[in-house]
Amino acid sequence: MNYRKASMEDAEIITDVVQQTKAGIYPKYYPKEIVEFFGQLHCYEHIIKDIKKNIVYVLEVNDIIVGTGSFEENHITRVYVLPQYQGKGYGYHILKELEKEIARNYNNVILDASLPACKFYEGNGYKTVRHEEWKCDNEMILVYDVMEKQLK
Repeated sequence: MNYRKASMEDAEIITDVVQQTKAGIYPKYYPKEIVEFFGQLHCYEHIIKDIKKNIVYVLEVNDIIVGTGSFEENHITRVYVLPQYQGKGYGYHILKELEKEIARNYNNVILDASLPACKFYEGNGYKTVRHEEWKCDNEMILVYDVMEKQLK
């Protein structure tokens, strides 16, 4: 297992990891407009922008990128693991590495949790501090949890 900072050469693969995960998991929880919103939120252009800011990491297993994580300041902004690699501790590993990085400068970490991710984050010590709404296409509304964890 190799956890490292993402490079520009990884952008297409990271986008594929995010989009495959979204396509495999989110339709079980959300209508298509919300699934499409997540696809736009974590599109190639946004991933490139984040790589340029040096805030994107990848987790490789046997030289295959199986997951990714990003943060800005004390806000985790993206954690995705390919569906076929979920349940093996890879998401946990990415989360702990992001927390270590954030703990260098902050006492707490926050994140916006999708429905399928809430249980995972709760199991790792995060607490919901509020619910937010985002208006998407066709008058669809995404409701998500803003979660927080104390680090120090």
